[in-house]
Parts: sequence; structure tokens; C-alpha cells
Amino acid sequence: MLENYGTMRVSIMITTNNRLEELQRTLQMLGKLDPAPDEVLITADGCTDGTAEFVSAMPNVKFIVNQPATGSVASRDRMIREAQGDLVLALDDDSYPEEADSIGRIIPFFKHEPKLAVLHFPQRTDEYPYTLARTNFGCEGATRSFANSGAVLRRSMYLQLPGFEPRFYHMYEEPDYALQCVAAGYHVLFSPTITIRHHYVSRARDEIRIHHRHARNEFWSTLMRCPLPFAPGMIAWRVFSQFRYACKRGWSWVVREPLWWFQALAGIPLCLRRRRPVSWAGYRRWLALP
Repeated sequence: MLENYGTMRVSIMITTNNRLEELQRTLQMLGKLDPAPDEVLITADGCTDGTAEFVSAMPNVKFIVNQPATGSVASRDRMIREAQGDLVLALDDDSYPEEADSIGRIIPFFKHEPKLAVLHFPQRTDEYPYTLARTNFGCEGATRSFANSGAVLRRSMYLQLPGFEPRFYHMYEEPDYALQCVAAGYHVLFSPTITIRHHYVSRARDEIRIHHRHARNEFWSTLMRCPLPFAPGMIAWRVFSQFRYACKRGWSWVVREPLWWFQALAGIPLCLRRRRPVSWAGYRRWLALP
């Protein structure tokens, strides 16, 4: 069913884990948006730093507590399914739109393009300091991934597709979902119509653990989405590419690379049960995108 384009509602969803100060700053900045979002959903995922007490006292916020943590991917999947908006702006607890009229700029894209599933934006992030003063972020164009720290998803299309895979826990849900969208004939579009300020808090970020999760989830995604007879070759290529990356990082990475292999193998039975391969033509269209 298509949305009523004259009255499209916008929800914002944020998942957070023990970063109360960053969340407070983000909510302060979201309070400056004009027009304001129709709804804000926040998931405290395994928080023990007072986040739950702070958010539960806020008016007009739909608040979810995961105890123990279920991961950012499962948290986002639940929020987008429970959201009331036609569009859902996904943010991290340390990211927010820089322009006060961001919501007013976003809605026309979805009104004018019925097949637009995801709209995402450039980020000024401390992870890459050169972006902080950047003014030219390039042109609009179709992409094969996006970042949930600054992307708008059309909820009706999300509900038609498998959506984010909760087993991923964290990492790789974006390219996996973009693949689903492209294969279904929908669009994933990058646009510099707004910019996202992403403070990118570095604490509690373990590079090797992030690499292992990304590689494992990429393996699982390939197993679930890639059609036969191409799946075995694509899986082998994914494993080789990740191992090659580990080699570039040094022996300390190489010797720990088998850790994610065992995790990936343990998830094969579940992936086979959840397997919903796309067409090879759709998979190739996705691979060809930047």
C-alpha cells in the first residue's frame, strides 16, 4: 500500500549502549529540527549508565529497554517495525542532521520517487577528520550500501522484505538490506541534500572485533541472499578478501582470523533456514553499484 504523500509522517530511531552523554547531545540537537519529527524511538540496549532512567523521564519518546543487550541490528529492526511513521530516520546516539530543516528536505524525495527505499547522506565525522571542513560531498547517485548513522528508510518497503537480520547483532545490516532493495527493484540513493554530524565516539570500539563481525555477517548475508550456483564461489571470494585484509593489518590479525570462521560456520544451519536468495540479475545489479 502506498503512503498518503500529502501527510507523510517521519519517525526517528536511535539505539544506544552506555553512551548517555552522547545521546543527550544528540537529543538536544534533534530538538532544534523544524519541522520536528512526528515520533522518536530510542532503544537502550544493555545500558547500565543511567540511560534508561534519563530516557524514561522524557516526554513524547517511545522507549524500549533490552536487558541483556540484543545488538544494534535487532534493536533497529524492532523499532522500524513498531514505528508509526511512513519514513524512519536512523541515527546513532552520536549522530544528527546538521540542518534544522532536514525533515522538510527529506520528504520530497520520497513523494516524487515511489521506488525510493533508502535515502542516505554525507557525514562530517571525527573518524575521518578531513570531512569536518568539507563542503562538496559529490553528486546524488545510487549506491549498494548506506550507514544507519544517517539514513531514511521507507517503512512500507522494509515490511515487504526480510529486513535487518537480527542474528548479525552489529555490522553489515546496511549492505544486506540494500541488496534486498536493489534486487526487488527499489532504489538506494545517496544525496547531499543534508549532512550528518557524526561525532563517532572511539571508546569501546575494538577494530579486530569489528572486522570479525563484519566478515562473519558478510558470509552469512552471502549464504542467505546469493542464488545457486553462484553462492559457493561468492562465499569463497568473501573469505579470501577478508583474509587478505587481515594480512595487510599484520600477523596479530592473521592468527586471529579463524575466530570468525568458526562463528560463521556455527551460523550456517540458521542461515539455510532463513535463506531467501535473490535473482542473479538482481545480485549483479547490486554488485555493480558503487
